[in-house]
Amino acid sequence: MPDGSTVGRVDGAARAGDGPPDHPLVIRNLTKSYGAGRPLVLKGISLAFEARGVVAIIGPSGTGKSTLIRCINRLVEPTSGEILFKGRDVARAGRRELRHVRRRIGMVFQEYNLVERLSVMENLLCGRLGYVPAWRAWLRRYPQADIDKAFDLLEMVGLSDFVHQRADSLSGGQRQRVGIARAVMQDPDLLLADEPTSSLDPKTSVEIMELLREVADRRAIPVLINIHDVTLARRFATRIVGMSAGAVVYDGPPGGLTDDHLRTIYGGEDWLS
Repeated sequence: MPDGSTVGRVDGAARAGDGPPDHPLVIRNLTKSYGAGRPLVLKGISLAFEARGVVAIIGPSGTGKSTLIRCINRLVEPTSGEILFKGRDVARAGRRELRHVRRRIGMVFQEYNLVERLSVMENLLCGRLGYVPAWRAWLRRYPQADIDKAFDLLEMVGLSDFVHQRADSLSGGQRQRVGIARAVMQDPDLLLADEPTSSLDPKTSVEIMELLREVADRRAIPVLINIHDVTLARRFATRIVGMSAGAVVYDGPPGGLTDDHLRTIYGGEDWLS
């Protein structure tokens, strides 16, 4: 593997919690199996992520990309290892601590995960549920500061004219923009995106990647994107993590990702032509 292809790798012998302050997310020896006796989906993943920038996680279907993303915020329970987010081990967090950690980790889903019957504005305000009392959320009485912020974010994602429109009336690209704005409403220190462009046409996919990059730049946070499209990954990411069979086989800048790496990641020859 050429020089520069192990950027962000972690020494597994290092003590938990000793990651540098410019790496708010450190993963050590992470494994995941979906049952006793079943093969590991993640095989000892160790990575450190810097405080800002877009990281694209690429690899064939079934290689563990989505599992890795979802382990970070415990939507999937890790089997073993550490996930250190701003000094807290997410993998061992209790229910209350996990709730506080998740407030600072935004998530953008492949299938948008919106409340279809609610308006665009109401979906955005759902991003504040971890911060407001339950009675306010139930009565939909959000602080004015949250409402003002939602209007600002709708302008950022180009949906200012859709404030009162129901989510189920939007196009796929518009729904994904709402999903991104909702995640940013959380004031996240980390944004995860699980195949955010897989259901979109090429033009809209580029627009969504541009928006995710803008979020990373504006908020100065890391954005981790699980993505199938290598061309988009090379164009928008500052770093690429290539996975194959549950392991990291490339970790470095887009410019260092060669055809040999891609053959190792995806296998075969014909698809590269």
